[in-house]
Amino acid sequence: MRVIIVDDEPLARERLRRLVAEFPGYEVVGEASDGESALDVIDDEQPDIVFLDIRMGGMDGLQVARQLNELDMPPAVIFTTAYAEHALSAFDAAAAGYLLKPIRKEKLRDILLRVRRPSRAHQASPREASGETPKREFVLATTRDGLVRIPWSDVVYFLADQKYTTVHHLHGEVLIEESLKMLEQDFAPWFIRVHRKALVATRFIHSLERGKGDEEHHWLRVRHADQLIPVSRRRLPEVRRFIQDSSGSE
Repeated sequence: MRVIIVDDEPLARERLRRLVAEFPGYEVVGEASDGESALDVIDDEQPDIVFLDIRMGGMDGLQVARQLNELDMPPAVIFTTAYAEHALSAFDAAAAGYLLKPIRKEKLRDILLRVRRPSRAHQASPREASGETPKREFVLATTRDGLVRIPWSDVVYFLADQKYTTVHHLHGEVLIEESLKMLEQDFAPWFIRVHRKALVATRFIHSLERGKGDEEHHWLRVRHADQLIPVSRRRLPEVRRFIQDSSGSE
């Protein structure tokens, strides 16, 4: 997820940048200290999320958010402010979230998990655009913080390893005990089986690559993940066919 931080206080920007860096899958791609330059940076970088201070000199955060809402596909806006009385105005500006300074890591984590606004990381497939959805909306995981619901649309891939399955999603990773077979039944055709251990969200597939110096092994590169996903010889024709069909329809 591409992130931009807008705040007129350099120390506030630095602190938030450090906090965001602790969450896998997020990258701060730009900063701005005022509303006018924020709009320029956002236009250049096309972020998924904007952390936006409300009280700034010149164009304030509320004015910036209202301009962003006029875009065809606006980023999710999370307001940051030291003044709780701005909360109502923030949500009137269609904010995806609201954080009081000083921002705490656990509060930041909670709000990132709640951000569900369509963004460039959520390009809808024809099935999604038509309103079709999988058999269930969430993947449930038990963590130290209790039961967490991961929306299916946030999942990048599932990777099985013996007893557990890792759910790599836009906000990090969790472990579940569900089998890939059950997940594939519930989430096909939005996910494609590329290996006996891997199930990948089709809309996040970027490219198919050969292993270096190895013509037999292939790997899948997916958006929002650094790890390459192995593709088995058995699944290779289906993966190739999917990528070719997707390229032909663009």
